[in-house]
Amino acid sequence: MIRISLDLMGGDFGPQVVIPGAAKALERHPDITFVMYGLKEQCEPVLDQFPKVKEKSIFHDCELAVRMDEKPSQALRRGRYVSTMWRSIEAVKTKEADVAVSAGNTGALMAMAKFCLRTMANIERPAIAAIWPTLKGESIVLDVGATIGADSQQLMDFALMGGAMARALFDIERPTIGLLNVGVEEIKGQEEVREAGRLLREANLDSLEYFGFVEGNDLGKGTVDVVVTEGFSGNIALKAAEGTARQIGEYLRAAMSRTLLAKIGYLFAKGAFDMLREKMDPSRVNGGVFLGLNGVVIKSHGGANADGIAAAIEVGYDMAKNGLNQKIENDLQKYHAKRQPPIGPEAA
Repeated sequence: MIRISLDLMGGDFGPQVVIPGAAKALERHPDITFVMYGLKEQCEPVLDQFPKVKEKSIFHDCELAVRMDEKPSQALRRGRYVSTMWRSIEAVKTKEADVAVSAGNTGALMAMAKFCLRTMANIERPAIAAIWPTLKGESIVLDVGATIGADSQQLMDFALMGGAMARALFDIERPTIGLLNVGVEEIKGQEEVREAGRLLREANLDSLEYFGFVEGNDLGKGTVDVVVTEGFSGNIALKAAEGTARQIGEYLRAAMSRTLLAKIGYLFAKGAFDMLREKMDPSRVNGGVFLGLNGVVIKSHGGANADGIAAAIEVGYDMAKNGLNQKIENDLQKYHAKRQPPIGPEAA
């Protein structure tokens, strides 16, 4: 059984969406059990509407919920040990759950996760990894907002963690890694990015294949399995892609309803348009993964619907079932072992 810890109060809609999302995930993965954290008076009436979920869940009543507009420092002071968000993360630390899922405040969730779970050995900064739809299927992009800026070694760490996630999620033996840059030429970009490229080339790791620099248009093409960048540019790229998908959807909707002939044409092509809508739906790949912590935490979009929550839960399910953190730890150990200078006669 895969045990999922759920913050029922997270997101714009709380238990009204999180619990139906859990029901959808349970339909597809009957081997899930839930450990739920919420405010009893708000959660129990909704939970009673989903008897199958209730049967597979343990519910814990909590003192408070973190607000979506709350500053991370304030949320940590007010909600540590008692909030639904903290206790859902703590369940991973105490091994009551394999992975925590929340649609709550991103800054607060990262602050609590770092404070509660701590970062892995040799990891200075955690990262948020997003699953990105491409023309070839899906890829992974990180960091999409955990921290602003990154030096070359931190970008190297992101590459190792992203590669491990690609192996866990996509079952790829040696995923390709690209560094997001303003051009593909080696002389372009910030010094930190160029230095990270050198580190990746010289590491020559068995667990990943360094492709080189990639540009923004490579994200949608699926040029590589994992795109590595720092959190500022990664978050902008993510929000720009989501906004563009919605914009194109609105354009299509307006065009199809403009004239009677367009409406008739839409009826004939409805199947194709439904497929396009599904491909462009951001909730289909909902679920950012916090990488670099001693435990797996999944961040869902705050405005996600039940399908989006289910998608985030299923990302957590895959990460736990395929041993994400063990893969990351193994890759980090191998890389840092190669970096250690030789001792004894070999050093002479």
